[in-house]
Amino acid sequence: MDASRSFRDNEILITGANGFVGKVMLGMLFARFPDFKHLHILVRPKAGRDARERFEKDVLASAPLEGISAPRERISIHAGDIADHACGLAEDSIAGLEGRVALIINCAGLVEFFPPVDESFRSNVDGVEQVIALARRLHARLVHVSTCFVCGECDGLVEESTPIQGFYPRRKSPADHAFRHDHEIQAMRERIRHVYASSPRGGKAEKELSQKLIDLGRQRAAQWGWVNTYTYAKSLGEQLIAARPGLDWAIVRPAIVEAALDFPFPGWVEGGRTAAPLVIMAMSGLRHWPLKPEAPLEVVPVDQVASSILLAAVALLNGERGRVYHLATAERNPAPLGSLVRWMHAESRRRKRGWLPSRGVRILSPPQARSWSKRLERRLAGLQHAASAMKKIAQRTGLPGRRRFGRLATLLRMLGLQVAFRDQTLELYQPFTFDNRFIFETENIRRAQSRLSEEDRRRLPWTPDRIHWRRYWMDNEVRGVEKWVQPEMTKGRMVKA
Repeated sequence: MDASRSFRDNEILITGANGFVGKVMLGMLFARFPDFKHLHILVRPKAGRDARERFEKDVLASAPLEGISAPRERISIHAGDIADHACGLAEDSIAGLEGRVALIINCAGLVEFFPPVDESFRSNVDGVEQVIALARRLHARLVHVSTCFVCGECDGLVEESTPIQGFYPRRKSPADHAFRHDHEIQAMRERIRHVYASSPRGGKAEKELSQKLIDLGRQRAAQWGWVNTYTYAKSLGEQLIAARPGLDWAIVRPAIVEAALDFPFPGWVEGGRTAAPLVIMAMSGLRHWPLKPEAPLEVVPVDQVASSILLAAVALLNGERGRVYHLATAERNPAPLGSLVRWMHAESRRRKRGWLPSRGVRILSPPQARSWSKRLERRLAGLQHAASAMKKIAQRTGLPGRRRFGRLATLLRMLGLQVAFRDQTLELYQPFTFDNRFIFETENIRRAQSRLSEEDRRRLPWTPDRIHWRRYWMDNEVRGVEKWVQPEMTKGRMVKA
């Protein structure tokens, strides 16, 4: 396979180029394959900016593309939304792309664990349907970016050869046909319509409607064995692709996508979609962790994901159809959860107290962690009540200390809210840190890379075996989160996990 020739000879349409992975992938394509033929970028207008303005500001002006030349004469920007009919493209635009676009790379999707289920369906199910229809109309191949965690509840190795159609995590055998994606999608759309039809609108009712839709997605995912609404909807999207006759496709499944290893520079990370909340809690000194210390955290650097998506595109353009590519690390180079939290705790203590001895990390079960947190919340609530009472006494008697006790009560209340938020976050990540032990087979991406020339292997690296986890985690992940994610979280603009 010749990667340079594949990009030089074929026009490609990309969705989701303004996302975390999409930006790195686009920057890598510009930097390492500058003679690409032509790129068509689908961008959804947003917040008063048209598609081109948003592409210029959110993509070309972003950190991953800083200093990288973008040949604008070979880039076409198309306004659209994958969830709309024909991905929002006008008929004349589609006609102009017919016979030109050989491949669609679909990086778009809603990466949120428990959104209202209609929002998840719009991006991850409806959007996939429209991308499939567009690919068929253009006679184009399709590389679709999904997630390893469509496997749902799991304990051990997940193979790339597991059948996609009819899959659900609690499937008993290949003869178990209890799940059909078309029936499931139809049933959920009907239930979503019923929720809307039976719910009042406006004011507080909007929040109640949103919560009903969140609960519906959570319940339905759990019923079949998926760990959240996101992975449930992503699996449905995959099954739509696998079931479509006459479509040449490849599905790329990253694990938890983390900070860049090398490109565009070590430590680049964006948004709150990654393990950033866990990193921030660890670096703030959290000692009590509900996790299995020996289990691996299935993570992969974003630049390894970006290069692998491009590699899967090359393989598909060269005839490797119907492949699933897991992008993960635990099969050959696991990063144990216990080691990760201990490294971060030691660094947090060093920053606060130098190299003085300190109590280490305490590993708990989820019930133990919840019990410990409840005790802490009760203590904080009691102290807050006492501080408020002292403030009132000072006000009534004219004694000094009213403001001091008021500030203390406010501080204690904020600490109680932080404990509650921390518990919610740990519960959100519990399927990945305690409930399941994920190890994903990665044979297909290694096999595809072996077919490249030495030069193309340097351009499209897949080298997770070489990651030195302590060095990567502390120098790339922790520093990257502190520089790029934490300031946004502090401003209150973090994207939901």
